[in-house]
Amino acid sequence: MAGGPCRGLLHYKTAKFALTRNWRVGLLHRLLQLGVLGYLLGWVLLVRKGYQDTDRAPRSAVVTKLKGAAATEVRGAGRRLWDAADYARPPQGGNVLFLVTNFIATAGQAQGTCPESPSVPAGMCTEDADCPMGEPVVHGNGIKTGKCVMFNTTHSTCEIYGWCPVENSTLSRKPLLAEAENFTLFIRNTVHFTKFNFSRCNALQTNDPYYFKSCTYDPSLSPSCPIFRVRDMVEAAGETFGDLALLGGSIGVHIEWDCDLDRPAAQCQPQYSFSLQDRRYNFRTASYYWDSQRRLYRTLLKLYGIRFDISVHGQAGKFSIIPAAVSFGTGIAFFGAATVVCDLVLLYLDANADFYWKEKFEEIHNGSKRGLCWLLSAGARTSPSAVPSGHSAWEKPCSETRSAQA
Repeated sequence: MAGGPCRGLLHYKTAKFALTRNWRVGLLHRLLQLGVLGYLLGWVLLVRKGYQDTDRAPRSAVVTKLKGAAATEVRGAGRRLWDAADYARPPQGGNVLFLVTNFIATAGQAQGTCPESPSVPAGMCTEDADCPMGEPVVHGNGIKTGKCVMFNTTHSTCEIYGWCPVENSTLSRKPLLAEAENFTLFIRNTVHFTKFNFSRCNALQTNDPYYFKSCTYDPSLSPSCPIFRVRDMVEAAGETFGDLALLGGSIGVHIEWDCDLDRPAAQCQPQYSFSLQDRRYNFRTASYYWDSQRRLYRTLLKLYGIRFDISVHGQAGKFSIIPAAVSFGTGIAFFGAATVVCDLVLLYLDANADFYWKEKFEEIHNGSKRGLCWLLSAGARTSPSAVPSGHSAWEKPCSETRSAQA
C-alpha cells in the first residue's frame, strides 16, 4: 500500500449517525427548519415567485394627447383662445410633453436699437465707456452699441442692438391658464414581453366610440380608462395646481406592469404613480410676422407650465421547470445548512462538547478500532456494575464490545 503524503488520498470517510437527547439543540434544529420552510414557501415561492421564468425588459410605446380649452387676455397681447395646438408641446405627444399654464408676452418686437433692461446687471452703466461697442450683454438681450442711455427716469443702461423693445419681465400673480387644471391627458401605453411573445395595452379594447369621451381614470371604477385629469395628477404628486402652475414644474408619471402569465391575461393591469421632480420650468418661443412694409416683427412668449415625463417599467413571469428546480434545490440545501449549524453548536459550544466529539468521530485501522469505541451500551445503562473501572456508564472498551457481540 502506498505510504507517505499520498497515503491520505486512499482513506475513505463515511457518515456516522448518533441520536443526541439534547432538547436545546433539538429545539434549535426545529426552529431553523421552520425558518427555512417559511423562507422557501413565503418569500421564494409566494413573494418572489421563484418557480417562474421572468422578462424584466419589456418593449414599450407611449402616445399622449392633451384636451381642453382656455381663454386669456393680456395687455399688449389682447384676448387669445388656447387649445391643444397652442398649449401642448410637442403637439404630436410622446414620453415627454409640456402643458402651458402661464406666460409673459412681449408683443411687437422688431430688430433695432433700444435700452437694455435694468434687470440685467451687465447692462447697467453711468457713461459710454461702460458700454464697449460690439460686446454682448451677459444674460442680456443684445449687443452693446457703445452708448449709455436712459431707460427711465431712475435707471441708465447700455443701448443694445437686438429685438426691441426688450423682453417684458412682469409675471401675473395667478396662472393665466387656470382652466388647465381641468384639462385631460390621454396616455396610451403598449408593452410587449418578447420572451413570452405577450403584448398588453392599458386602454380598454372597445368598439364604443363614446367610451373615451366620457370616462376618467379611477383605480377601482375605471382602471382601463387611461384619461387623467391634470389637477388629479398634480395632487397625486403632492402639490396643488395653483402653486405649480404659476412658475411651472416637472411631474414624473410612472407606469408599472407586473404580469403573472400563469393567470388570465385580463388580470395584467398597470399601476400608475406620480411624483414631483422639479419646481420652476419655463422656456421661450416666438411667432413671427411681417407688416405691410415687409418689416419683420415677432411676439415673444416666455412659457411657464408643467412638464410630464412618462416612464414605463415592468416584468412578466411564467412557470418554468428550471427556476422551480433551482428554488427547491436551494431550499433543500438550506435544510442541510440547519443540520451543520446544530452540529457546530453541539461540538464546539455545548458544555459536553468533548463527549459529543468523541461520540461523533471514530477512527478504524485495518479492521480494529483505536482507543475506546465510545459506544452507547444498553447494558451499561441498565447495569452500571457492568462498566469496567475507570470508565463512565456511557463508555465500554473495544474488546469488551466485540466479545459481548460475539
